[in-house]
Amino acid sequence: MDDVAVPSLDDPGTDPFDVAARAARVIAERTGVEHHDLALVLGSGWGEAADRIGEVVAEIPSHEIPGFSAPAVAGHGATTRSIRLAGSDRHALVLGSRTHLYEGKGVRRVVHGVRTAAATGARTLVLTNGCGGLNPDWAPGTAVLIQDHLNLTATSPLEGATFVDMTDLYSQRLRDLAHTVDPTLPEGVYAQFRGPQYETPAEVRMAGVLGADLVGMSTTLEAIAARHVGLDVLGVSLVTNAAAGISPEPLSHEEVIEAGRTAAPRISALLAEIVGRI
Repeated sequence: MDDVAVPSLDDPGTDPFDVAARAARVIAERTGVEHHDLALVLGSGWGEAADRIGEVVAEIPSHEIPGFSAPAVAGHGATTRSIRLAGSDRHALVLGSRTHLYEGKGVRRVVHGVRTAAATGARTLVLTNGCGGLNPDWAPGTAVLIQDHLNLTATSPLEGATFVDMTDLYSQRLRDLAHTVDPTLPEGVYAQFRGPQYETPAEVRMAGVLGADLVGMSTTLEAIAARHVGLDVLGVSLVTNAAAGISPEPLSHEEVIEAGRTAAPRISALLAEIVGRI
């Protein structure tokens, strides 16, 4: 690890890409892996996938890597792992300790993992989440490929006059590849709200009018940052509950965790097979 102090992401004078580069160097030193080929962010319900995609080479408490902190939400991993993909000499970086915008730590921290992944050499990013579904045909436990998104957070990870095309943000090539594993996978538009409160029924109806099929509190800012640094993005949502107003049942975080736990073996096997073909 560098002997000099790492600049804080909270300091507006800090270059966040410099912190990401330092983080990548620490990961290389701690794992012995100089280059990672792809990265995964495993949201609620997706954690078991890391155990299925290959051999864990090294595991690092995320807060020991520059710019990262321990997770604030139950159900999210607290470690970053380097995994040698099954049957190959390629490596995946599984990013633990996802930071959400509602934690109040700033958008730089939300996307720091993505920028660090790019700095380790990754060219592909798999983003997963647990979310609310607007389509009543998608029961809890349904995996949905993200086709596009609505960023309803009123912020962006891009700073200054940084103009980036978002036309094919969620790679058609990667979605086609996912369909070779499971042709029945539905696709939908994901809308991110700031949170941490769940969406009201009126907000869900608004999102539906705007074209959303899924609502949640993560993913879009990370995807934007990923496109900026040239990563190909595959987004996959797990419907953990019907969004507010779609079902008469009240929403709870415990419901989200339980739905993820129930679906974990099936969706983790699915994701592992998709990753194996990337």
